[in-house]
Amino acid sequence: MQVESFVLGPVMTNCYMVYKEKGGSGLVIDPGTGPEEVVRRIRDLDLNIEAILLTHAHFDHIGGVEEVRVATGAPVYIHRKEADWLLEPQLNGSTLFPMKEIRCHPAEKILEGGEKLTFLGETFAVIHTPGHSPGSVSYHTGSIIFSGDVLFSGSIGRTDLPGGDYKTLMRTLHQVMMEFPEETVVYSGHGPVTTIGREQDTNPYVTGDLE
Repeated sequence: MQVESFVLGPVMTNCYMVYKEKGGSGLVIDPGTGPEEVVRRIRDLDLNIEAILLTHAHFDHIGGVEEVRVATGAPVYIHRKEADWLLEPQLNGSTLFPMKEIRCHPAEKILEGGEKLTFLGETFAVIHTPGHSPGSVSYHTGSIIFSGDVLFSGSIGRTDLPGGDYKTLMRTLHQVMMEFPEETVVYSGHGPVTTIGREQDTNPYVTGDLE
Protein backbone atom coordinates (compact mmCIF):
# COMPACT_ATOMS: atom_id res chain seq x y z
CA MET A 1 0.00 0.00 0.00
CA GLN A 2 1.35 3.41 -0.98
CA VAL A 3 0.67 6.64 0.88
CA GLU A 4 1.37 10.01 -0.73
CA SER A 5 1.09 13.21 1.26
CA PHE A 6 0.20 16.73 0.16
CA VAL A 7 0.51 19.80 2.38
CA LEU A 8 -2.49 22.02 1.66
CA GLY A 9 -4.04 25.30 2.73
CA PRO A 10 -3.10 28.18 5.00
CA VAL A 11 -2.19 26.07 8.03
CA MET A 12 -0.29 23.35 6.14
CA THR A 13 -2.73 20.49 6.58
CA ASN A 14 -1.69 17.00 5.50
CA CYS A 15 -3.89 15.41 2.87
CA TYR A 16 -3.17 11.77 2.11
CA MET A 17 -3.79 9.69 -0.99
CA VAL A 18 -3.69 5.93 -0.51
CA TYR A 19 -3.45 3.41 -3.34
CA LYS A 20 -1.73 0.21 -4.42
CA GLU A 21 -1.01 0.62 -8.10
CA LYS A 22 -1.54 2.85 -11.08
CA GLY A 23 -4.94 2.32 -12.63
CA GLY A 24 -6.34 0.83 -9.44
CA SER A 25 -8.44 2.08 -6.56
CA GLY A 26 -7.53 4.84 -4.14
CA LEU A 27 -8.60 6.90 -1.17
CA VAL A 28 -8.26 10.57 -0.30
CA ILE A 29 -8.03 11.52 3.37
CA ASP A 30 -8.66 15.10 4.56
CA PRO A 31 -8.54 17.17 1.35
CA GLY A 32 -7.69 20.67 2.54
CA THR A 33 -7.95 23.96 0.68
CA GLY A 34 -6.37 24.02 -2.77
CA PRO A 35 -6.35 20.32 -3.71
CA GLU A 36 -5.44 20.85 -7.38
CA GLU A 37 -2.20 18.90 -6.99
CA VAL A 38 -4.13 16.00 -5.48
CA VAL A 39 -6.61 15.95 -8.36
CA ARG A 40 -3.78 16.06 -10.92
CA ARG A 41 -2.05 13.17 -9.22
CA ILE A 42 -5.26 11.13 -9.17
CA ARG A 43 -5.58 11.67 -12.91
CA ASP A 44 -1.90 10.93 -13.58
CA LEU A 45 -2.26 7.61 -11.78
CA ASP A 46 -5.67 6.92 -13.31
CA LEU A 47 -7.08 6.05 -9.90
CA ASN A 48 -10.67 5.20 -9.09
CA ILE A 49 -11.17 7.00 -5.77
CA GLU A 50 -13.43 4.84 -3.63
CA ALA A 51 -13.93 7.31 -0.78
CA ILE A 52 -13.01 10.67 0.71
CA LEU A 53 -12.37 9.96 4.38
CA LEU A 54 -12.48 12.84 6.87
CA THR A 55 -10.83 12.55 10.25
CA HIS A 56 -12.86 15.55 11.39
CA ALA A 57 -14.56 18.61 9.96
CA HIS A 58 -12.43 21.59 10.93
CA PHE A 59 -12.08 24.05 8.05
CA ASP A 60 -8.48 23.14 7.24
CA HIS A 61 -9.37 19.49 6.65
CA ILE A 62 -12.46 20.05 4.49
CA GLY A 63 -11.56 23.05 2.32
CA GLY A 64 -11.01 20.88 -0.77
CA VAL A 65 -13.81 18.37 -0.23
CA GLU A 66 -16.07 19.68 -2.98
CA GLU A 67 -13.31 19.93 -5.58
CA VAL A 68 -12.18 16.37 -4.95
CA ARG A 69 -15.74 15.06 -4.76
CA VAL A 70 -16.66 16.68 -8.09
CA ALA A 71 -13.45 15.46 -9.74
CA THR A 72 -13.78 11.86 -8.55
CA GLY A 73 -17.45 11.23 -7.76
CA ALA A 74 -16.33 9.61 -4.50
CA PRO A 75 -18.57 9.61 -1.40
CA VAL A 76 -17.53 11.56 1.68
CA TYR A 77 -17.33 9.87 5.10
CA ILE A 78 -17.65 11.82 8.37
CA HIS A 79 -18.55 11.04 11.98
CA ARG A 80 -22.13 11.73 12.96
CA LYS A 81 -21.16 14.34 15.56
CA GLU A 82 -19.63 16.55 12.90
CA ALA A 83 -21.89 15.91 9.93
CA ASP A 84 -23.47 19.36 10.33
CA TRP A 85 -20.05 20.99 10.49
CA LEU A 86 -19.63 20.45 6.76
CA LEU A 87 -22.58 22.73 6.13
CA GLU A 88 -22.00 25.40 8.79
CA PRO A 89 -18.98 27.75 8.77
CA GLN A 90 -19.65 28.66 12.41
CA LEU A 91 -19.15 25.01 13.37
CA ASN A 92 -16.19 24.14 11.14
CA GLY A 93 -14.28 27.20 12.35
CA SER A 94 -13.88 29.01 9.06
CA THR A 95 -15.56 32.12 10.52
CA LEU A 96 -12.88 32.37 13.21
CA PHE A 97 -10.13 33.29 10.77
CA PRO A 98 -9.77 35.88 7.97
CA MET A 99 -10.66 33.51 5.17
CA LYS A 100 -13.53 32.49 2.93
CA GLU A 101 -16.31 30.70 4.77
CA ILE A 102 -16.38 26.99 3.97
CA ARG A 103 -19.65 25.23 3.20
CA CYS A 104 -19.81 21.71 1.81
CA HIS A 105 -22.66 19.52 0.68
CA PRO A 106 -23.73 16.80 3.13
CA ALA A 107 -21.60 13.68 3.45
CA GLU A 108 -22.87 10.55 1.75
CA LYS A 109 -21.71 8.27 4.57
CA ILE A 110 -22.16 8.89 8.30
CA LEU A 111 -19.90 7.09 10.77
CA GLU A 112 -20.42 6.19 14.41
CA GLY A 113 -17.01 4.71 15.16
CA GLY A 114 -16.34 1.00 15.32
CA GLU A 115 -17.04 0.33 11.65
CA LYS A 116 -14.89 -1.95 9.54
CA LEU A 117 -14.72 -0.49 6.04
CA THR A 118 -13.29 -2.29 3.02
CA PHE A 119 -11.27 -0.25 0.53
CA LEU A 120 -8.50 -1.31 -1.86
CA GLY A 121 -9.22 -4.87 -0.78
CA GLU A 122 -8.13 -4.01 2.77
CA THR A 123 -9.99 -3.45 6.04
CA PHE A 124 -9.95 0.04 7.55
CA ALA A 125 -11.12 0.27 11.15
CA VAL A 126 -12.90 3.48 12.13
CA ILE A 127 -11.87 4.48 15.65
CA HIS A 128 -13.65 7.29 17.48
CA THR A 129 -10.82 9.44 18.88
CA PRO A 130 -12.46 12.56 20.38
CA GLY A 131 -10.83 15.43 22.20
CA HIS A 132 -9.49 17.67 19.46
CA SER A 133 -13.09 17.72 18.27
CA PRO A 134 -16.13 15.65 19.31
CA GLY A 135 -16.35 13.66 16.09
CA SER A 136 -12.67 13.04 15.44
CA VAL A 137 -11.95 9.59 14.06
CA SER A 138 -8.79 7.74 13.13
CA TYR A 139 -8.53 5.16 10.35
CA HIS A 140 -6.40 2.10 11.05
CA THR A 141 -5.30 -0.51 8.56
CA GLY A 142 -2.44 -2.99 8.85
CA SER A 143 0.46 -1.24 10.56
CA ILE A 144 -0.61 2.34 9.81
CA ILE A 145 -3.08 4.79 11.30
CA PHE A 146 -4.34 8.13 10.02
CA SER A 147 -4.78 10.09 13.23
CA GLY A 148 -6.03 13.48 12.06
CA ASP A 149 -5.27 16.09 14.73
CA VAL A 150 -5.32 13.71 17.69
CA LEU A 151 -1.61 12.89 17.71
CA PHE A 152 1.33 14.70 16.13
CA SER A 153 5.04 14.02 16.14
CA GLY A 154 6.04 15.32 19.57
CA SER A 155 2.69 16.91 20.31
CA ILE A 156 -1.11 16.64 20.24
CA GLY A 157 -3.94 18.57 18.64
CA ARG A 158 -5.17 21.85 20.06
CA THR A 159 -8.32 21.87 22.17
CA ASP A 160 -9.16 25.59 22.22
CA LEU A 161 -11.45 25.47 19.19
CA PRO A 162 -15.20 24.88 19.64
CA GLY A 163 -15.87 21.29 20.70
CA GLY A 164 -12.33 20.64 21.91
CA ASP A 165 -11.72 19.12 25.33
CA TYR A 166 -8.25 18.57 26.77
CA LYS A 167 -9.18 15.85 29.28
CA THR A 168 -11.01 13.90 26.59
CA LEU A 169 -8.05 14.19 24.25
CA MET A 170 -5.66 12.94 26.92
CA ARG A 171 -7.89 9.92 27.57
CA THR A 172 -7.94 9.19 23.85
CA LEU A 173 -4.17 9.58 23.68
CA HIS A 174 -3.37 7.22 26.54
CA GLN A 175 -6.23 4.74 26.39
CA VAL A 176 -6.61 4.42 22.62
CA MET A 177 -3.64 5.67 20.61
CA MET A 178 -0.89 4.37 22.86
CA GLU A 179 -2.43 0.89 22.85
CA PHE A 180 -1.36 0.33 19.26
CA PRO A 181 1.88 -1.60 18.64
CA GLU A 182 5.08 0.42 18.75
CA GLU A 183 5.76 -0.15 15.06
CA THR A 184 2.45 1.43 14.01
CA VAL A 185 3.14 4.28 11.59
CA VAL A 186 1.17 7.45 12.36
CA TYR A 187 0.12 9.76 9.53
CA SER A 188 -0.93 12.94 11.33
CA GLY A 189 -3.05 15.89 10.25
CA HIS A 190 -0.04 18.20 10.46
CA GLY A 191 3.71 17.68 10.53
CA PRO A 192 5.90 14.66 9.80
CA VAL A 193 5.12 10.97 9.93
CA THR A 194 5.93 9.28 13.24
CA THR A 195 5.41 5.96 15.02
CA ILE A 196 3.62 4.97 18.20
CA GLY A 197 6.91 3.76 19.68
CA ARG A 198 8.62 7.07 19.00
CA GLU A 199 5.78 8.99 20.64
CA GLN A 200 5.80 6.65 23.64
CA ASP A 201 9.47 7.49 24.13
CA THR A 202 9.60 11.19 23.29
CA ASN A 203 6.18 12.87 23.23
CA PRO A 204 5.92 14.94 26.43
CA TYR A 205 2.14 14.49 26.55
CA VAL A 206 2.69 10.73 26.64
CA THR A 207 5.72 10.55 28.92
CA GLY A 208 4.14 12.92 31.45
CA ASP A 209 6.78 15.62 31.07
CA LEU A 210 4.11 18.05 29.88
CA GLU A 211 0.42 17.81 30.60
